[in-house]
Amino acid sequence: MMHKHPPLTSLYLLLALTLAACARHNPPAPPPPPLSKLAQLGQKLFFDPRLSASGQQSCSSCHSPQSHFGPPNNLSLQLGGPLGNLPGSRTAPNLTYLSETPGFSIGPDTDSDNDADRMNTGRRSGPVATVKPTVAKSANNAASNAALVPRGGFFWDGRADNLAAQAMGPLLNPVEMANKNPETLAAKIRALPYAADFKAVVDPHILEDSRRLPSYALFAISRYEMEDPAFHPYSSKYDAYLSGQARLSRAEKRGLKLFEDPQKGNCAACHLSQKTPGGRPPLFTDFQYEALGVPHNPALPANVDLGICGPTRRDRYSQQPQNCGLFKTPSLRNVAGRHAFFHNGVYNNLNDVLHFYVERDTRPEKFYSHRPDGSIAKYDDLPTQYQGNIDTIDAPFDRHPGDKPALNDKEIQDVIAFLGTLSDGYGQ
Repeated sequence: MMHKHPPLTSLYLLLALTLAACARHNPPAPPPPPLSKLAQLGQKLFFDPRLSASGQQSCSSCHSPQSHFGPPNNLSLQLGGPLGNLPGSRTAPNLTYLSETPGFSIGPDTDSDNDADRMNTGRRSGPVATVKPTVAKSANNAASNAALVPRGGFFWDGRADNLAAQAMGPLLNPVEMANKNPETLAAKIRALPYAADFKAVVDPHILEDSRRLPSYALFAISRYEMEDPAFHPYSSKYDAYLSGQARLSRAEKRGLKLFEDPQKGNCAACHLSQKTPGGRPPLFTDFQYEALGVPHNPALPANVDLGICGPTRRDRYSQQPQNCGLFKTPSLRNVAGRHAFFHNGVYNNLNDVLHFYVERDTRPEKFYSHRPDGSIAKYDDLPTQYQGNIDTIDAPFDRHPGDKPALNDKEIQDVIAFLGTLSDGYGQ
């Protein structure tokens, strides 16, 4: 008797052979290499609240792995200090992709994301200087200054040049982890139950050296951030789209087009969206600085924050008026999961952020406070003498009151849909 269909055992065999063939052509990605001993030590330090004055705050408190190493809550500013009840002075950034940031410099307006030598280790063998054919984004500076712009560095003001220096900032900041000085931090490290790891990884006498011990602790944290793929996974839907492994929805495609259109969103002028010439995925930042005229956040204590010009940064760059009001352009990777935007956390969702971008100059009354005489105090978070640094040249900031905004409500929603494709963990 002949079978009309092959027996089930034959089907199972055929399926097994097919799967085996697929596995040969599409082998699973190899597991990431194990962290070095120093990075493993840094990982312990990153999650240890005993390094703070309150004993309740670790690096991960403001940079949670579950939130793409960003804040795990909706606060504009994270709380810290000796009792854990003091607001910080600026919003906490995501730490994903931070290891790729170059050191601070002032130089030609170059397309920094076209650096073919950019590596996940955070080391750069030198930028490929591709001069952009655009007006300087630092805005209305004199022509002699137009080609020179600040770039790189860590924090909103670029005051730290590497991850280790960046890690020291919160540890000593009186409204964050609030250690009084490096010696206080060294004493806390000696008291850790795994303090002996320093002797095994660094040298047998390191715990006796209060000057070197904090430096090695910071270096260990930086190695953890460099080596652990969780800090730079490149696993978003947009990454899959660029590699031909995913399709964008209609809304996402429209949003990408608006994001890149120099007459519409013009977002890609600062948040570079294309692969580098060497084929590296984009970081969605040019590492440069902008004065955007973000409105004052009434929920924060009254203060004057001039970005590069202080109050935190104090060097020769902070004394140059053309740098006042400029803040670093952050990466937009994982931006859809954030709940505090701009340096002062004035907005808590992307819809408000994009409406500010396109209506700042067409409807300023929506965003700024009013003077006693009823007039609008435009750019109310920046002293008048520095408001000439604010970008009024590049779209969408080239409009005037009563003009049509660069994006309408539907287009804004499309851009937000596209920004959602920049979140890591697609398909997981």
